[in-house]
Amino acid sequence: MLAPLWIAIFIDVLGFTILFPLVGFFGELFETNNIVIGLIFSVNAMFGFVFGPILSKLSDRYGRKPLLLISQFGTLFAFVLTAFSNTLWMLIIARMIDGMFGGNFPIAKAIISDKVPPKDRGIQMANVGIAHVLASLFGPAIGGFFFTFFGLLGPGLFAAGLTVITIVVTISMLEETWPKEKRLHSHKRTSDVSLKVRENKNALFMLGLWAFHTISFTIIMSSLSFFSVTVLKLSVLDVSFVFMISGIFRAGVRFTLFKPTIKKLGETNAIRVGLVIFFVSFFLIGFSSNVVVIVIIFMFVSFAASLTRGPMNSKISQTASPKIQGKINGLSSGLDSIAQIIGPLAGALIITTLPPYWLGIIVALIALPAIVMSFQNIEKKKYDPTANLINHSMER
Repeated sequence: MLAPLWIAIFIDVLGFTILFPLVGFFGELFETNNIVIGLIFSVNAMFGFVFGPILSKLSDRYGRKPLLLISQFGTLFAFVLTAFSNTLWMLIIARMIDGMFGGNFPIAKAIISDKVPPKDRGIQMANVGIAHVLASLFGPAIGGFFFTFFGLLGPGLFAAGLTVITIVVTISMLEETWPKEKRLHSHKRTSDVSLKVRENKNALFMLGLWAFHTISFTIIMSSLSFFSVTVLKLSVLDVSFVFMISGIFRAGVRFTLFKPTIKKLGETNAIRVGLVIFFVSFFLIGFSSNVVVIVIIFMFVSFAASLTRGPMNSKISQTASPKIQGKINGLSSGLDSIAQIIGPLAGALIITTLPPYWLGIIVALIALPAIVMSFQNIEKKKYDPTANLINHSMER
Protein backbone atom coordinates (compact mmCIF):
# COMPACT_ATOMS: atom_id res chain seq x y z
CA MET A 1 0.00 0.00 0.00
CA LEU A 2 3.02 2.27 0.47
CA ALA A 3 4.90 1.13 -2.66
CA PRO A 4 4.35 4.45 -4.52
CA LEU A 5 5.80 6.30 -1.53
CA TRP A 6 8.94 4.14 -1.54
CA ILE A 7 9.36 4.70 -5.28
CA ALA A 8 9.01 8.47 -4.86
CA ILE A 9 11.41 8.58 -1.91
CA PHE A 10 13.98 6.41 -3.71
CA ILE A 11 13.99 8.65 -6.79
CA ASP A 12 14.13 11.78 -4.65
CA VAL A 13 17.08 10.46 -2.63
CA LEU A 14 18.83 9.31 -5.79
CA GLY A 15 18.72 12.88 -7.07
CA PHE A 16 20.29 14.06 -3.79
CA THR A 17 23.01 11.37 -3.69
CA ILE A 18 24.07 12.28 -7.22
CA LEU A 19 25.20 15.71 -5.97
CA PHE A 20 26.39 14.73 -2.48
CA PRO A 21 29.89 13.36 -3.34
CA LEU A 22 30.64 16.46 -5.43
CA VAL A 23 30.45 18.97 -2.59
CA GLY A 24 34.18 18.80 -1.85
CA PHE A 25 34.94 19.91 -5.40
CA PHE A 26 32.59 22.91 -5.44
CA GLY A 27 35.27 25.14 -3.92
CA GLU A 28 37.52 24.71 -6.96
CA LEU A 29 34.59 24.89 -9.39
CA PHE A 30 33.34 28.22 -8.00
CA GLU A 31 36.81 29.52 -7.07
CA THR A 32 36.19 29.74 -3.34
CA ASN A 33 37.11 27.76 -0.22
CA ASN A 34 35.48 24.83 1.55
CA ILE A 35 34.21 26.97 4.41
CA VAL A 36 32.16 29.11 2.00
CA ILE A 37 30.77 25.97 0.33
CA GLY A 38 29.93 24.55 3.75
CA LEU A 39 28.14 27.80 4.59
CA ILE A 40 26.11 27.61 1.35
CA PHE A 41 24.89 24.12 2.21
CA SER A 42 24.17 25.31 5.73
CA VAL A 43 21.98 28.08 4.26
CA ASN A 44 20.06 25.35 2.43
CA ALA A 45 19.37 23.65 5.75
CA MET A 46 18.46 26.96 7.44
CA PHE A 47 15.63 27.40 4.96
CA GLY A 48 14.65 23.76 5.45
CA PHE A 49 14.53 24.31 9.20
CA VAL A 50 12.09 27.20 8.80
CA PHE A 51 9.90 25.88 6.00
CA GLY A 52 10.01 22.09 6.57
CA PRO A 53 7.86 22.12 9.74
CA ILE A 54 5.50 24.66 8.11
CA LEU A 55 4.88 22.36 5.15
CA SER A 56 4.47 19.38 7.48
CA LYS A 57 1.97 21.22 9.68
CA LEU A 58 0.06 22.35 6.59
CA SER A 59 -0.16 18.68 5.57
CA ASP A 60 -2.08 18.06 8.82
CA ARG A 61 -4.63 20.64 7.66
CA TYR A 62 -4.74 20.22 3.87
CA GLY A 63 -3.61 16.62 3.31
CA ARG A 64 -0.30 14.89 2.67
CA LYS A 65 -0.39 14.56 -1.12
CA PRO A 66 -0.84 18.24 -2.10
CA LEU A 67 1.97 19.38 0.18
CA LEU A 68 4.22 16.54 -0.98
CA LEU A 69 3.72 17.65 -4.57
CA ILE A 70 4.49 21.27 -3.69
CA SER A 71 7.75 20.12 -2.13
CA GLN A 72 8.63 18.05 -5.17
CA PHE A 73 8.00 20.86 -7.64
CA GLY A 74 10.21 23.13 -5.54
CA THR A 75 12.96 20.50 -5.54
CA LEU A 76 12.68 20.20 -9.33
CA PHE A 77 13.19 23.94 -9.80
CA ALA A 78 16.16 23.89 -7.40
CA PHE A 79 17.88 21.06 -9.34
CA VAL A 80 17.39 22.86 -12.67
CA LEU A 81 18.84 26.06 -11.22
CA THR A 82 21.76 24.11 -9.73
CA ALA A 83 22.49 22.55 -13.14
CA PHE A 84 22.85 25.97 -14.75
CA SER A 85 24.69 27.61 -11.85
CA ASN A 86 27.79 29.31 -13.23
CA THR A 87 28.20 31.76 -10.37
CA LEU A 88 28.30 31.38 -6.62
CA TRP A 89 25.12 33.45 -6.24
CA MET A 90 23.14 31.15 -8.52
CA LEU A 91 24.24 28.18 -6.44
CA ILE A 92 23.23 29.97 -3.24
CA ILE A 93 19.74 30.77 -4.61
CA ALA A 94 19.33 27.18 -5.82
CA ARG A 95 20.23 25.83 -2.38
CA MET A 96 17.83 28.29 -0.71
CA ILE A 97 14.95 27.18 -2.92
CA ASP A 98 15.76 23.52 -2.27
CA GLY A 99 15.67 24.23 1.47
CA MET A 100 12.35 26.10 1.25
CA PHE A 101 10.66 23.09 -0.34
CA GLY A 102 12.41 20.42 1.67
CA GLY A 103 9.24 18.97 3.21
CA ASN A 104 9.42 15.62 1.41
CA PHE A 105 10.74 13.51 4.25
CA PRO A 106 8.69 14.77 7.20
CA ILE A 107 5.54 14.44 5.08
CA ALA A 108 6.63 10.94 4.01
CA LYS A 109 7.10 9.98 7.66
CA ALA A 110 3.66 11.39 8.45
CA ILE A 111 2.19 9.23 5.67
CA ILE A 112 3.80 6.16 7.24
CA SER A 113 2.41 7.15 10.64
CA ASP A 114 -1.07 7.55 9.09
CA LYS A 115 -1.10 4.08 7.56
CA VAL A 116 1.02 1.85 9.81
CA PRO A 117 0.19 0.76 13.39
CA PRO A 118 2.80 1.60 16.05
CA LYS A 119 4.05 -1.99 16.46
CA ASP A 120 5.06 -2.16 12.78
CA ARG A 121 6.19 1.42 12.39
CA GLY A 122 9.87 0.85 13.17
CA ILE A 123 10.29 -1.52 10.24
CA GLN A 124 8.36 0.78 7.90
CA MET A 125 10.28 3.87 9.02
CA ALA A 126 13.45 1.91 8.30
CA ASN A 127 12.20 1.48 4.72
CA VAL A 128 12.98 5.17 4.28
CA GLY A 129 16.53 4.05 5.07
CA ILE A 130 16.23 1.38 2.35
CA ALA A 131 15.53 4.16 -0.16
CA HIS A 132 18.73 5.87 0.99
CA VAL A 133 20.60 2.56 0.80
CA LEU A 134 19.50 1.70 -2.72
CA ALA A 135 20.01 5.25 -3.95
CA SER A 136 23.53 5.30 -2.50
CA LEU A 137 24.39 2.26 -4.65
CA PHE A 138 23.92 4.21 -7.88
CA GLY A 139 23.78 7.93 -7.09
CA PRO A 140 27.45 8.61 -6.28
CA ALA A 141 28.71 6.73 -9.35
CA ILE A 142 26.22 8.52 -11.61
CA GLY A 143 27.13 11.88 -10.11
CA GLY A 144 30.87 11.28 -10.44
CA PHE A 145 30.52 10.16 -14.06
CA PHE A 146 28.34 13.07 -15.20
CA PHE A 147 30.39 15.66 -13.28
CA THR A 148 33.65 14.38 -14.78
CA PHE A 149 32.42 14.68 -18.37
CA PHE A 150 29.74 17.40 -18.27
CA GLY A 151 30.48 19.50 -15.19
CA LEU A 152 27.60 20.48 -12.89
CA LEU A 153 25.13 20.58 -15.81
CA GLY A 154 25.13 16.77 -16.17
CA PRO A 155 24.29 15.67 -12.61
CA GLY A 156 21.98 18.68 -12.11
CA LEU A 157 19.78 17.90 -15.12
CA PHE A 158 19.82 14.16 -14.40
CA ALA A 159 18.61 14.85 -10.85
CA ALA A 160 15.92 17.18 -12.22
CA GLY A 161 14.75 14.44 -14.59
CA LEU A 162 14.48 12.01 -11.70
CA THR A 163 12.36 14.53 -9.80
CA VAL A 164 9.94 14.75 -12.74
CA ILE A 165 9.49 10.97 -12.44
CA THR A 166 8.87 11.39 -8.70
CA ILE A 167 6.11 13.92 -9.39
CA VAL A 168 4.45 11.62 -11.94
CA VAL A 169 4.55 8.69 -9.48
CA THR A 170 3.06 10.82 -6.70
CA ILE A 171 0.25 12.19 -8.87
CA SER A 172 -0.70 8.90 -10.49
CA MET A 173 -0.05 6.27 -7.81
CA LEU A 174 0.03 7.71 -4.28
CA GLU A 175 -3.25 7.76 -2.35
CA GLU A 176 -4.11 10.44 0.19
CA THR A 177 -3.61 9.02 3.70
CA TRP A 178 -5.05 12.01 5.61
CA PRO A 179 -8.37 12.66 3.79
CA LYS A 180 -10.76 15.52 4.44
CA GLU A 181 -13.03 13.61 6.84
CA LYS A 182 -10.10 12.79 9.12
CA ARG A 183 -8.83 16.36 8.94
CA LEU A 184 -12.24 17.77 9.90
CA HIS A 185 -12.58 15.35 12.82
CA SER A 186 -9.10 16.26 14.02
CA HIS A 187 -9.77 20.00 13.72
CA LYS A 188 -12.79 19.75 16.05
CA ARG A 189 -10.56 18.41 18.82
CA THR A 190 -7.46 20.57 18.50
CA SER A 191 -8.05 22.05 21.95
CA ASP A 192 -6.99 18.70 23.47
CA VAL A 193 -3.92 19.36 25.63
CA SER A 194 -2.32 16.19 24.28
CA LEU A 195 -1.72 17.96 20.97
CA LYS A 196 0.78 20.39 22.51
CA VAL A 197 4.22 18.92 21.90
CA ARG A 198 5.90 21.38 24.25
CA GLU A 199 3.90 19.90 27.15
CA ASN A 200 4.72 16.32 26.14
CA LYS A 201 7.83 15.32 28.13
CA ASN A 202 8.15 12.01 26.31
CA ALA A 203 8.19 13.72 22.93
CA LEU A 204 10.73 16.29 24.13
CA PHE A 205 12.96 13.52 25.51
CA MET A 206 12.97 11.58 22.24
CA LEU A 207 13.48 14.73 20.19
CA GLY A 208 16.43 15.65 22.42
CA LEU A 209 17.99 12.22 21.96
CA TRP A 210 17.47 12.50 18.21
CA ALA A 211 19.09 15.96 18.17
CA PHE A 212 22.40 14.76 19.63
CA HIS A 213 22.45 11.76 17.31
CA THR A 214 21.51 13.51 14.08
CA ILE A 215 23.90 16.45 14.62
CA SER A 216 26.89 14.12 15.11
CA PHE A 217 25.81 11.86 12.24
CA THR A 218 25.30 14.77 9.84
CA ILE A 219 28.64 16.42 10.62
CA ILE A 220 30.42 13.20 9.70
CA MET A 221 28.37 12.49 6.56
CA SER A 222 28.59 16.05 5.26
CA SER A 223 32.33 16.10 5.97
CA LEU A 224 33.17 12.93 4.04
CA SER A 225 33.55 14.69 0.69
CA PHE A 226 35.68 17.48 2.23
CA PHE A 227 37.73 14.87 4.15
CA SER A 228 38.25 12.76 1.02
CA VAL A 229 39.52 15.72 -1.00
CA THR A 230 41.56 17.53 1.68
CA VAL A 231 43.00 14.66 3.75
CA LEU A 232 42.87 11.63 1.44
CA LYS A 233 43.54 13.61 -1.79
CA LEU A 234 40.97 11.63 -3.81
CA SER A 235 39.54 12.45 -7.25
CA VAL A 236 35.85 12.91 -8.09
CA LEU A 237 35.48 9.30 -9.23
CA ASP A 238 37.43 8.05 -6.18
CA VAL A 239 35.07 9.88 -3.81
CA SER A 240 32.08 8.50 -5.70
CA PHE A 241 33.58 5.01 -5.34
CA VAL A 242 33.93 5.43 -1.56
CA PHE A 243 30.28 6.45 -1.28
CA MET A 244 29.21 3.57 -3.52
CA ILE A 245 31.14 0.92 -1.54
CA SER A 246 29.51 2.23 1.64
CA GLY A 247 26.13 1.99 -0.08
CA ILE A 248 26.72 -1.59 -1.19
CA PHE A 249 27.53 -2.61 2.37
CA ARG A 250 24.49 -0.76 3.72
CA ALA A 251 22.31 -2.63 1.24
CA GLY A 252 23.81 -5.95 2.30
CA VAL A 253 23.24 -5.16 5.97
CA ARG A 254 19.71 -3.87 5.45
CA PHE A 255 18.55 -6.92 3.52
CA THR A 256 20.32 -9.58 5.58
CA LEU A 257 21.16 -8.55 9.16
CA PHE A 258 18.65 -5.82 9.96
CA LYS A 259 15.44 -7.76 10.65
CA PRO A 260 17.13 -10.65 12.55
CA THR A 261 19.06 -8.13 14.67
CA ILE A 262 15.93 -6.09 15.48
CA LYS A 263 14.03 -9.27 16.38
CA LYS A 264 16.91 -10.54 18.53
CA LEU A 265 17.66 -7.29 20.37
CA GLY A 266 14.38 -5.41 20.17
CA GLU A 267 14.17 -1.82 18.93
CA THR A 268 15.43 -0.23 22.15
CA ASN A 269 18.56 -2.37 22.49
CA ALA A 270 19.24 -2.09 18.76
CA ILE A 271 19.20 1.70 19.13
CA ARG A 272 21.67 1.48 22.02
CA VAL A 273 24.04 -0.82 20.13
CA GLY A 274 23.88 1.42 17.06
CA LEU A 275 24.62 4.58 19.05
CA VAL A 276 27.67 2.95 20.66
CA ILE A 277 28.95 1.86 17.23
CA PHE A 278 28.46 5.43 15.99
CA PHE A 279 30.48 6.81 18.91
CA VAL A 280 33.46 4.50 18.33
CA SER A 281 33.37 4.91 14.54
CA PHE A 282 33.17 8.71 14.70
CA PHE A 283 36.16 8.83 17.03
CA LEU A 284 38.27 6.60 14.76
CA ILE A 285 37.47 8.49 11.56
CA GLY A 286 39.51 11.50 12.62
CA PHE A 287 42.62 9.34 13.11
CA SER A 288 42.33 7.59 9.73
CA SER A 289 44.37 8.65 6.72
CA ASN A 290 43.93 5.55 4.57
CA VAL A 291 41.00 5.17 2.18
CA VAL A 292 40.62 1.44 2.94
CA VAL A 293 40.32 2.17 6.68
CA ILE A 294 37.73 4.89 5.98
CA VAL A 295 35.66 2.48 3.86
CA ILE A 296 35.75 -0.14 6.65
CA ILE A 297 34.73 2.42 9.28
CA PHE A 298 31.84 3.58 7.12
CA MET A 299 30.67 -0.02 6.85
CA PHE A 300 30.20 0.04 10.62
CA VAL A 301 28.54 3.47 10.37
CA SER A 302 26.13 2.01 7.81
CA PHE A 303 25.30 -0.90 10.13
CA ALA A 304 24.70 1.51 13.01
CA ALA A 305 22.46 3.68 10.82
CA SER A 306 20.32 0.64 9.99
CA LEU A 307 19.91 -0.17 13.69
CA THR A 308 19.06 3.32 14.90
CA ARG A 309 17.52 5.81 12.51
CA GLY A 310 14.36 3.94 11.49
CA PRO A 311 13.53 2.66 15.01
CA MET A 312 14.22 6.09 16.55
CA ASN A 313 11.87 7.78 14.06
CA SER A 314 9.27 5.18 14.99
CA LYS A 315 9.60 5.93 18.70
CA ILE A 316 9.39 9.68 18.07
CA SER A 317 6.13 9.22 16.15
CA GLN A 318 4.74 7.10 19.00
CA THR A 319 5.16 9.89 21.55
CA ALA A 320 2.46 12.07 19.95
CA SER A 321 -1.22 11.93 19.06
CA PRO A 322 -2.15 10.45 15.65
CA LYS A 323 -3.73 13.84 14.87
CA ILE A 324 -0.40 15.66 14.74
CA GLN A 325 1.93 13.20 13.01
CA GLY A 326 2.79 15.86 10.44
CA LYS A 327 3.77 18.21 13.25
CA ILE A 328 5.85 15.73 15.30
CA ASN A 329 7.62 14.41 12.21
CA GLY A 330 8.13 17.99 11.08
CA LEU A 331 9.88 18.72 14.37
CA SER A 332 12.19 15.72 14.06
CA SER A 333 12.98 16.76 10.49
CA GLY A 334 13.50 20.30 11.77
CA LEU A 335 16.22 18.88 14.01
CA ASP A 336 17.69 17.21 10.91
CA SER A 337 17.73 20.65 9.31
CA ILE A 338 19.56 22.11 12.33
CA ALA A 339 22.07 19.28 11.96
CA GLN A 340 22.41 20.10 8.27
CA ILE A 341 22.99 23.76 9.18
CA ILE A 342 25.75 22.81 11.60
CA GLY A 343 27.17 19.82 9.71
CA PRO A 344 28.64 21.19 6.44
CA LEU A 345 29.96 24.37 8.08
CA ALA A 346 31.38 22.64 11.17
CA GLY A 347 32.96 19.85 9.12
CA ALA A 348 34.57 22.23 6.63
CA LEU A 349 35.76 24.51 9.43
CA ILE A 350 37.32 21.67 11.45
CA ILE A 351 39.04 20.07 8.45
CA THR A 352 40.31 23.43 7.13
CA THR A 353 41.60 24.90 10.42
CA LEU A 354 42.44 21.94 12.71
CA PRO A 355 44.31 18.62 12.47
CA PRO A 356 41.97 15.89 11.10
CA TYR A 357 41.79 13.97 14.39
CA TRP A 358 39.79 16.83 15.93
CA LEU A 359 36.92 15.92 13.61
CA GLY A 360 36.64 12.54 15.33
CA ILE A 361 37.05 13.92 18.85
CA ILE A 362 34.48 16.71 18.51
CA VAL A 363 31.85 14.58 16.76
CA ALA A 364 32.26 11.70 19.24
CA LEU A 365 31.68 14.12 22.14
CA ILE A 366 28.49 15.36 20.48
CA ALA A 367 27.33 11.75 20.01
CA LEU A 368 27.98 10.78 23.65
CA PRO A 369 24.83 12.33 25.26
CA ALA A 370 22.62 10.30 22.90
CA ILE A 371 24.16 7.08 24.27
CA VAL A 372 23.60 8.20 27.87
CA MET A 373 19.97 9.14 27.16
CA SER A 374 19.30 5.86 25.36
CA PHE A 375 19.99 3.90 28.54
CA GLN A 376 16.96 5.47 30.17
CA ASN A 377 13.81 3.45 29.61
CA ILE A 378 12.73 4.74 26.22
CA GLU A 379 10.16 1.92 25.89
CA LYS A 380 7.92 4.06 28.10
CA LYS A 381 8.44 7.20 26.03
CA LYS A 382 5.23 6.68 24.08
CA TYR A 383 2.08 8.70 23.61
CA ASP A 384 -0.26 8.30 26.58
CA PRO A 385 -3.37 10.47 26.11
CA THR A 386 -4.80 9.57 29.54
CA ALA A 387 -1.67 10.77 31.34
CA ASN A 388 -1.76 14.14 29.62
CA LEU A 389 -5.47 14.58 30.28
CA ILE A 390 -5.07 13.64 33.98
CA ASN A 391 -2.21 16.13 34.40
CA HIS A 392 -4.24 18.84 32.67
CA SER A 393 -7.23 18.18 34.94
CA MET A 394 -5.08 18.34 38.07
CA GLU A 395 -3.63 21.68 36.94
CA ARG A 396 -7.17 23.04 36.69
